[in-house]
Amino acid sequence: MSDNEYIGFKEMCARFDVTPRTLRYYEYIELLSPRKEGRSRFYGPREIARMKLILRGRRFGFSLEDIRQWLLIYGEKGTREQYRVWIELADRQLQVLRQQRDELEASMSELLTLRNETVSLLDGMGPGENAAAAKGDRAAD
Repeated sequence: MSDNEYIGFKEMCARFDVTPRTLRYYEYIELLSPRKEGRSRFYGPREIARMKLILRGRRFGFSLEDIRQWLLIYGEKGTREQYRVWIELADRQLQVLRQQRDELEASMSELLTLRNETVSLLDGMGPGENAAAAKGDRAAD
């Protein structure tokens, strides 16, 4: 795409796999500012780049307000303070993601343990035996 090529609303939705409602919302909160001709909207290279940053920020778990700060830095040459704020936002979100990872790993470990216990229960059952009978036999042992 050259600098003067624009894509329409439907193509923008399709390219980024977002709903029309989402795209209109990003415009409403002024994260995106497409060129408008009558009722049609057209997105140029700047808006496409901004959309990539918005979706990347969402994937990282940032709020739309955090993403707005990020876009300010990328839209213009950021100030030292803007860069510092962004680094703080990134550090905070990295901590949130680490905590989520730890919680996910704990859940996976717990699920794996339960699965393995179930496999052992199944392995201990004879053909045609039900789980209650297998548990009762073990209790007698």
